[in-house]
Amino acid sequence: MTTIVRALLAHTPRDPFVGDGALEAFEDGALAFAGGRILAVGDFAQVRAEHVDAEVRDERGAILLPGLIDCHVHYPQIAVIGAMGLELLDWLRTRTLPEEAKLADLDYATETAQVFLHALARNGTTTALVFGSHFPAAQEALFEAADASGLRIASGLVLSDRNLLPELESTPAAAYEASHALIERWHGRGRLRYAVTPRFSVSCTDAMLEVCGRLLGEAEDLLFTSHLNENRSEIALVRELFPDAGDYLATYERFGLVGERSVLAHDVHPTAGELTRLAAARASVAHCPSSNAFLGSGVFPLGRHLEHGVRFALGTDVGAGTGLSLFKEGLMAYHMQMAFPGGRRLAPAEILYLATAAGARALGLADEVGDLSPGKSADFILVRPPEGSTLAAVLARSPSLEATLGSLFTLAREESVVEVRVAGEPVFG
Repeated sequence: MTTIVRALLAHTPRDPFVGDGALEAFEDGALAFAGGRILAVGDFAQVRAEHVDAEVRDERGAILLPGLIDCHVHYPQIAVIGAMGLELLDWLRTRTLPEEAKLADLDYATETAQVFLHALARNGTTTALVFGSHFPAAQEALFEAADASGLRIASGLVLSDRNLLPELESTPAAAYEASHALIERWHGRGRLRYAVTPRFSVSCTDAMLEVCGRLLGEAEDLLFTSHLNENRSEIALVRELFPDAGDYLATYERFGLVGERSVLAHDVHPTAGELTRLAAARASVAHCPSSNAFLGSGVFPLGRHLEHGVRFALGTDVGAGTGLSLFKEGLMAYHMQMAFPGGRRLAPAEILYLATAAGARALGLADEVGDLSPGKSADFILVRPPEGSTLAAVLARSPSLEATLGSLFTLAREESVVEVRVAGEPVFG
């Protein structure tokens, strides 16, 4: 049975940073889907005429958007959201790493995974690149829960062999064996993919990073993710630990870890050379503005990334990030650029793109998700302002579709997300 959902509808099937007309929006819009695939999108009257036998769901008063895509978020860190007053390295040492060590308890890890995935869905996130756990059993628990959730999740065992709590460290040999087994069991199963995940260069020897390069050859379409240039103290420590590397990015490059399926979080303090090489490798950056502000890491040089042609998308970076809402993250990206002298002002269409289609491109899923083009998977969300809310009052007086989109990123949060579907199947609501 073909289903038509009638609502205000908006998506960005083209890149708004490289041309005009990227935003497609329909005041009285419709999405037709069947068998998990989008059949048509456009004005309701036209879509209805093309699918006269379809079931129509009248959702006027709601806004239909592509499923949101989070390119950097930590599953073990839900409990440390809001740990104030610390910069990156102290925040890790005093709050975050002790919390991550608790996932050695499988019951605790399983509960954390279920809470985390439910929170993703209720915030409208349909696809996420998830930093996993240091413990193989806890990583299994995440994959099991993700498979049951229906979400598109890429994740992997977090690898480290120095400079963390001893219980979070492994040997390169043990890391390879555990990661290989997880890849064999979970990569490509349902909507899951595997991401090779060294925590960051600070916590990895050459031998561990060499294992990461070996793992990347284990299967087709594996992702690679880690951290890059987040904090100046971190960068200085990387320089001490890798005196032969020209910069932070080189610590990954020397082991073949930077390529089209690489997503590196933050990149707040890049050199010009790093930006040039990231662009040439077609690697992507996960821009995490609320985390960068919360830990005092700095302001993402968005304009420099655009000038060098570096691909980037949004990540919430929970738990340094202040929540799992990509609407909130889009607003923070806007705030940070507005407050930074020389920052690049973001338009609503650009923010929507960073929260959807840009993430799909970063994760190698641009042919499958990210916008509402016919033929793609029916991953979409419905946003309805709560009755009597400030958002409802603002939308009732909105002068344009673009203004409506800007208001959503400013005011909509999880209480406004009423339905979330992946491949046409409900995962929330």
